[in-house]
Amino acid sequence: MKSTHLMATCVLLMGVATMQAQDITFYTPNTVRVVKESGTQNAKAGKKSLVVIANPEKVSVKQSKSGSATIYKSSALTVTVQDGKVSFADNKGNLLTSEGNWGFNPIANGPDKGSFKVKQSWNIEADEGIYGVGLLQNGKMSQRGENRRMEQSNLEDYAHFFQSIKGYGIYWDNYSPTRLVTPAEGQAGEVELESEVGKLVDYYFIYGGDADGVIAEMRHLSGKVPMFPLWTYGFHQCRERYKSQRELLEVVHKYRELKIPFDGIIQDWQYWGSNYNWNAMEFLNPDFDRAQDMIDEVHKQNAHISISIWASFGPETKAFKELKPKGLMLDFDTWPQSGLPQWPPRRDYPSGVRCYDVYSKEARDIYWKNLSRLHKMGIDAWWMDSTDPDQMDLTEEQRDQPTALGSYRSVRNAFPLMTVGGVYDSQRAVDNNKRVFILTRSYFAGQQRYGANTWSGDTGSSWETLRKQVPICLNYTLTANPNVNADIGGFFAGSYSTHGFNSATRNPQFQELYVRCAGCNSEPSLQ
Repeated sequence: MKSTHLMATCVLLMGVATMQAQDITFYTPNTVRVVKESGTQNAKAGKKSLVVIANPEKVSVKQSKSGSATIYKSSALTVTVQDGKVSFADNKGNLLTSEGNWGFNPIANGPDKGSFKVKQSWNIEADEGIYGVGLLQNGKMSQRGENRRMEQSNLEDYAHFFQSIKGYGIYWDNYSPTRLVTPAEGQAGEVELESEVGKLVDYYFIYGGDADGVIAEMRHLSGKVPMFPLWTYGFHQCRERYKSQRELLEVVHKYRELKIPFDGIIQDWQYWGSNYNWNAMEFLNPDFDRAQDMIDEVHKQNAHISISIWASFGPETKAFKELKPKGLMLDFDTWPQSGLPQWPPRRDYPSGVRCYDVYSKEARDIYWKNLSRLHKMGIDAWWMDSTDPDQMDLTEEQRDQPTALGSYRSVRNAFPLMTVGGVYDSQRAVDNNKRVFILTRSYFAGQQRYGANTWSGDTGSSWETLRKQVPICLNYTLTANPNVNADIGGFFAGSYSTHGFNSATRNPQFQELYVRCAGCNSEPSLQ
């Protein structure tokens, strides 16, 4: 029969919640969405995925019964539902995986009352490697032996996606912080995901035959990868920041004078001046009083310029003053916490910097309206920092605060996807002649469709850190996001500053580390 959507009905007691329906939808012959609901809420009908943008194709599926089992066969997969559990086999009948435990644990109080902690597990064999997951600074290629709460941060990010050496992958379509548990190396067991907020057990089983096949199917679901501008594949020159337009142009001219090829230069933070003007997206610093001339001169030198922007605003910025009265700011401390420039921060002079509600279309439009000032000046690319975002002393009450799409907790891990996507979509809407390039510190599944390259965060400078960046970047690409890099030499190089502050660059040991890392194309170290 021709079908994409099938339903198995069952009633199983799972702790304190009863599953009434199990929904099987073929998106392609190789990809199946599995949805389980608790009770009769019909939550599936009201859900619009933030990640999956594909619609189910018309897939030829043969349905049959064998005892208590219902069997669905496409040209690539055999999906069997029996006793409330689903198993997956290839078209030759070879078992790929089967469901383990699943469940709904009701949330009794707070803004997510009526939702659940939702979990699902899948059986894996003793010698089955598990890859992807995200950016994990654990130095491992196979993500066995993990027990971690996955929440986006400066150094680690998660796609809620993994794939097996057996040629299948699973994308878990939930955006709240999620616990990952995997069996130790050499042990058969279950990969378990449990999310803090959800109305559904909702995942996509993807069979590709190998890693490339899985990635192709995941990109079919969540978006293809646009080509970057050609110049971005060259050398990007950056330091912790340029403190004036004169300093930046001196570097550009010196490269040209020495005939050393480079394609882009990056202006990092504080071109806006005071922390109270944090991320104003304007050149308010008096040392950048001829910013347009600076940009024009970079272009005259046949180079490109990127600039740092954040997901937060200081209270004196135009964006803050428009977003705040509309209730489009999130209420938690983010970096910087002090309005004064000295270190350590003076907490008795709070900066008032807050993140904007990236989940709101109106807020994303206001963000672009302010960013468009820099776009009109000819800035070529965006360095989107702190897209995790930085969360200082976040309380449980602040995790429960409302956003445009529900509680902050319920959509927490999609923060980078939403803010990066907002910039990409807004720029494409007004400028179809220029490819978008975004360098961002954090990511989520589907972000590959937004012209974004992720770097692995503000790492420390060490040989151990360098070693870890190899598996971290490889696993990142196995979540269907191809563009990734790490800071040259790490970011915090203080351990090499053995002859006083900022002396690391004169340390031969750091110089060797830096040279070994030079295949990366991100910001160099902060000494």
